[in-house]
Amino acid sequence: MSRHIPTINTARITLRAMRPDDFDRFAEIWAMPEVVRFTGGAPRSRDLCWQKFLANAGHWQMTGFGQWAIEEHGTKRMIGQVGFFYGARGMGEDFDSIPEAGWVLVPDVHGKGIGLEAAQAAHDWFDRVITGPLTCMVEPVHKVSLGLAQRLGYVPMRSADYMGGPVELLLRKSPPQV
Repeated sequence: MSRHIPTINTARITLRAMRPDDFDRFAEIWAMPEVVRFTGGAPRSRDLCWQKFLANAGHWQMTGFGQWAIEEHGTKRMIGQVGFFYGARGMGEDFDSIPEAGWVLVPDVHGKGIGLEAAQAAHDWFDRVITGPLTCMVEPVHKVSLGLAQRLGYVPMRSADYMGGPVELLLRKSPPQV
């Protein structure tokens, strides 16, 4: 089975398939304390990064969607990832049976609107190609991600505990009406 991973260009970034030569940068990003602060809190080991890196490639093959590398125009450097996945987190059928959205950016691009640009481009693709509801999980102290989720049309489902900490589970039934 082979599936094509689309490339999406926006004004400042490209969402593209992760390539084998992205792995070192992927591992570097997931080892940054500022990156993992709101995604479990502990930097990922290189071997766990490898597992997650391969899982993303497999996710595209198995489901037709996954996460893209976010590449900055001009520098061509990978500055994060964005996309969708089934997390199988044990959060209940109403959450786990629906694709989950996620986004991560390196700290030096925070506050520039790139997260919204990347997430909006990914969601626009999902709405055209896959369609259907989406979920996301955000730590309640991560106000920036909660705001981003709200702008993308997510509404609260419920509060929960995940890996020993509080999280907000959110649902997006359809794209927001503008």
